[in-house]
This record gives sequence, C-alpha cells and structure tokens, in this order.
Amino acid sequence: MSRRKSNRKIFEQLEVTDAAAKGKTIAKAPDGKVVFISNAVPGDIVDVQTFKKRKAYYEGKATVFHELSDKRTDPVCEHFGTCGGCKWQNMAYEHQLYYKQKEVTNNLKRIGHIELPEVTPILGSKKEYFYRNKMEFSFSDSRWLTLEEINSGKDLKDKNALGFHIPGMWDKILDLNHCHLQADPSDAIRNQVKAFAESNDLEFFNTREQSGFLRTMMIRTSTTGDLMVLIQFFKEDKEKRELLLDFIAETFPEVSSLLYVINSKGNDTIYDQEVVCYKGDDHIFEEMEGLRFKINAKSFYQTNSDQAYELYKIARDFADLSSTELVYDLYTGTGTIAQFVAKKAKKVVGVEAVPDAIKAAKENAQLNGINNVEFFVGDMKNVFNAQFIAAHGVPDVIITDPPRDGMHKDVVQQILNIAPKKVVYVSCNSATQARDLALMDADYKVVKTQAVDMFPQTFHVENVVLLEHR
Repeated sequence: MSRRKSNRKIFEQLEVTDAAAKGKTIAKAPDGKVVFISNAVPGDIVDVQTFKKRKAYYEGKATVFHELSDKRTDPVCEHFGTCGGCKWQNMAYEHQLYYKQKEVTNNLKRIGHIELPEVTPILGSKKEYFYRNKMEFSFSDSRWLTLEEINSGKDLKDKNALGFHIPGMWDKILDLNHCHLQADPSDAIRNQVKAFAESNDLEFFNTREQSGFLRTMMIRTSTTGDLMVLIQFFKEDKEKRELLLDFIAETFPEVSSLLYVINSKGNDTIYDQEVVCYKGDDHIFEEMEGLRFKINAKSFYQTNSDQAYELYKIARDFADLSSTELVYDLYTGTGTIAQFVAKKAKKVVGVEAVPDAIKAAKENAQLNGINNVEFFVGDMKNVFNAQFIAAHGVPDVIITDPPRDGMHKDVVQQILNIAPKKVVYVSCNSATQARDLALMDADYKVVKTQAVDMFPQTFHVENVVLLEHR
C-alpha cells in the first residue's frame, strides 16, 4: 500500500501542450516523462496530481488551474465534468477540429509510416449540439450523488435517476436534467417519464441487486420526423407496464413507434431479446437522397444522420464510379453505403457478420427498388475468400468500413491478393486504419485522405482514405 502511495506525485505549474488520444491532454513532467491529463485543455497551466506511473509516462488530473487556455470556451451543459458524454465541451469547436485532424494525420504518419498526399481539411459538423439520432438512458434507484450533496448533510430521499452511466462506474447513473445531444422532444420525454414513474411508484432498477421494474429507455429520432421510444422492463407487470406505455402514447402523440422489452437477464443489451410493438409501427424511417432506410430497435444506423450523409458522399466521390464497376462493400452493416453508391455502379456486393443487419439491408434494397445489390452474411475473414471471389467476380473497387478494431489481417491479405484498382477505407479509428494501410503500402498508394467529424464535443473522429493500386 505504501509503495503504491509513493507513486503519486504532485507536479506544479505544468504547461499543457497538446491533445492525446481518448480526450486526454499532454504535459511534460520535470523528469522529462509525458503526463497524460484527464481534465485540461491545451494552453492551460496547471498543477497535476498523478494517480498512475508507468515506465514512460504518468497519468493524472489537474487540481489547480494557474492560467486558463485561450482555446477554452464555457461548457453549455450543467452536467459537464460529471457526465462522460462530451469530454471536449470546454474547448472551442475550431480547436476540437484542429486536434482531431492532427490525431488522424499523426496516426497515419507514425503508425502507418506512409507517404501522405496533401491532407484535405477535416469536415466539421454544421450542428455542434443536438446531432444524435439515438440515445439510451438507464433507470437507477441509487443515483450518483455530487460531493456537494454528500457534504450537505441533508437527508437525500430522492435517489432515483434516469440518465447515463458515470464513466468507470457500472452501477451509478447520473440523473440528467437537460442533455444537449439529441433534439426535442428527447429531454421532455425523459423528464416526464421519470416524473410519471416516480409519482406512480414504479420501481427504478437496482443493478447490484438485479431488482426493480424500469430498466432502460431508448429514444430514436429521424430526419423524416419519425420517433421511436423503447422501454426495457426488468420483469413483466402488465398493469404497470401499460400504465407507463399509455402515458407515453397520450402525452407524446408524435411517437410513431412505441416498443417494449421484458429483460430479466444480467445485462441490458436487447440484441438477444424479443422486442414487442405496443403502438404504431415496429420501425422508423431515415431518408437520404430519396433512399429510405427502415430502422428497427436493433438496427445499426450512423448516430449523426446529417453528417453520415456527408461521410457517404465523400466515400462515393473517392470511389468515382462510372456505372461499369463491380464494387464490394465490406462490413456493409444495413447496406447504407452499398445502396448509396449503387446507382453509379454496375453491381454492389455487400458482406456483413450480423444476420439481422443483412436482413434489413435486403429489405431496404427492395424498398428502394435497387436491383443491382446483393448481400451476404458471415464473418468477413471466413466469407471473403477465393471461392467467394470466384462466385461473385473480382471487384474493381472495394469500399470497407470496419469496426474500431480495423480489418482482420486475413481480410487485408485477401484485398492484396485480388488487387482491385481502388480501395476506399472508411474508419472510426485512425490508429487501426494506419496499421492496415501499412500492410497495404507496398501495393497501394494513399491518394486522398479526409477526416470527418461525426461527434462534436467528443474526441471521436472518422477518416476516409482513397487507395490506388501502384
């Protein structure tokens, strides 16, 4: 115990010089090691209390702010600093974009060791707030208490919460008053559902004891004006369940899809649960350039609809199709990109591991009257093999949009084996993208790269790269 304590140091008057991965910032300790700080902005001068020491770096928290950076701005949200949702709300948006761009470029150069063309400036989001189309809130009977509340000595009877998990605390929920991530009526629905549940003695969930009635609430909005609300109950109680669902339907007639799930298992994921439609449709629609996409409770769809459209346009521009090409869309999800580029391609073949997503992709293609797309389900590294290529043809262009882990090395190798003229690589993690690009560097040249900000106020950033065969 004492040895652990001796690792904790206080460094005074450090200048915060840069932003690092995952929303942390960087300063230099007197001994020359890097200090990663969780709550500062580049340009701040701070005292830092460290809580972790490693061979090459420290991790810590700023405890005293001597000078505040000119890159700072006042956070708009009352929950900033406690809620982990928007770590960069205290940094002006132009500076957020600068550091996102810098991270992508650094990753491509340092991890990928590849020659880059002139980097196209990052595309910022027109909406800096209220841009998310999907939010999930958790009910809890033991909400997160602030230090002020704990020290007040008052008898805190109201322990219920409907909001977000506190970062690193699996059983503590921050009760939200006003959230700036999803447009109205999201706040009104959440706050009125909470008030109604409390006034009608509907039990909020207790994660530790696995008890209670109300578990989670998901709200999905769309650019078409559709609105989905899904309530997850821990157990069935028909009378109480209908009481709450009827209240939502009556108070918010704009809800076009009212759903529920009874889930008594250990975790609250709904992917293996039966979703029941209580009122309206079991889906909502999203629209993009006249294409309609049917979204159900389990569908994946990019959470920033407006910026997803910009991202897909960039991918389509990079592919530069002329109606003669066979295109493969790897990790196709619900086939959004595949359908988006289909009118400019001879044929598009989409591959995805999630059966429900492929089912939705086929349904959406039919709905949109697109006949030159085909979708296949299976684990990419197993499906995307020589037999598959023999059956469906050698693609002229590959579009790939893998999860955060990037592409499996067997998938990268298969791309190299079949040597398409162009590869458009869409990524939500430029570090794994850079690793994959390094594997392809002998055969492919990076011709264009464009970062896109899908998530203002956070450190997340997407990047699109065009590779051409050497």
